[in-house]
Amino acid sequence: MYGGGQIGLMGVLADAVLSNGGVAIGVIPRFLMIPGIAHLNLTKLEVVEDMHARKQRMFELSNAFAVLPGGLGTLDEAVEMITWGQLRLHEKPIVMLGSDQFWAPFSALLDQLILEGFAPRRAERLFTIADNINQMIDIIDSGENYP
Repeated sequence: MYGGGQIGLMGVLADAVLSNGGVAIGVIPRFLMIPGIAHLNLTKLEVVEDMHARKQRMFELSNAFAVLPGGLGTLDEAVEMITWGQLRLHEKPIVMLGSDQFWAPFSALLDQLILEGFAPRRAERLFTIADNINQMIDIIDSGENYP
C-alpha cells in the first residue's frame, strides 16, 4: 500500500511488487489522477478527495509504515505518523530505511527538539531507522519499535 503514483521511487517499487506477483494498492488524491502521475495498473487504486484523506486512508490500510528515502511528501507523511504515535493515536511500527545515512539529519533534528524541550525523550523511540531492507522487514515483523 502506497501513494498511488507511477513516478519516482514509489513507481519503481510498485512495478517491482507487481512484476513479482505481489499486490500493490495505491491511494491517490483526485487532483493527481493525471496521465503520467497516477499508476493505473495497480491491483487496486483508491481515489480520495485530498491529501488529508489520502494520509488518513493510508493509515487505515496500514499495519506498519515503511518509510523509504523521498522528498517533502514522504517527510510530511512520516512526520504525521510519528506525531500520531506521540499522541498515542496508534502503536504501529514506523521504520525508515536509512541506507547511506539518508535520515541522519532528521534524527539529528529530533535530537535537537528533545534537547530544547520541544519533544519528549520518548519521541526518539517512536520510529526506528534501519540500515537495510532486511533489517527494516525484521523490525516491522517484530512490531517492537514503540515505547
